[in-house]
Amino acid sequence: MQINLDTAKKDLLRSLAKTIGSRSVIDAMQRVPREKFIPPVSRHKAYLDIALPIGEHQTISQPYMVALMIQALGLTGCEKVLEVGTGSGYQAAILSRTVPQGTVVTVELIHSLARRAEILLTDLGHCNVEVRCAGPALGCLELAPFDAIIVAAAAPKLSESLVGQLAVGGRLLAPVGPRSEQQLIKASYTEGGLAFQALGLCRFVPLIGEQAFSEGSLLSGYPGIG
Repeated sequence: MQINLDTAKKDLLRSLAKTIGSRSVIDAMQRVPREKFIPPVSRHKAYLDIALPIGEHQTISQPYMVALMIQALGLTGCEKVLEVGTGSGYQAAILSRTVPQGTVVTVELIHSLARRAEILLTDLGHCNVEVRCAGPALGCLELAPFDAIIVAAAAPKLSESLVGQLAVGGRLLAPVGPRSEQQLIKASYTEGGLAFQALGLCRFVPLIGEQAFSEGSLLSGYPGIG
């Protein structure tokens, strides 16, 4: 059966708008063609509200989860945002459209994915996105601090290194927990210290790197994190 992607996209966005209150996030998703970030064999599924494989044992996240996470960052349009885990580049594209007066730095450990995403984001005109190949340390310390950090893969603990890359007033979103299921955690850095909020259960591919699912410098002080 032939799938009309335009109709499927309208249906998806209409459904998302029932639970996602941020007009800027919905508008950004309207402007980004998700099918471009998905391998040809799965493009007919581009506007189903599901995660899809993109190769290298990685996935493009469920549209609802992308929208929920970006909405939770509370972006106003001019922030400096760090994404940990570029993957297909789709979430970076949504971030790009959500902060048109800001910048997005996205880092990816798998070089083939980083290169593919960089080419696609450039071709689609996302001029305020910088794609970097990730090193062993999480994040991008040389460009810190960031107003917002979004982590697109799961780790058992919240990295102190990433929290240290937040500007005062910054927000970090990350899936935290075992491989089977995680809790989506929002950490806000204020002048009075860190505040945490649990936003619900989720399931992400595991974060790849030295600090993922291994011992290291980890943040304590929140039930299930420390």
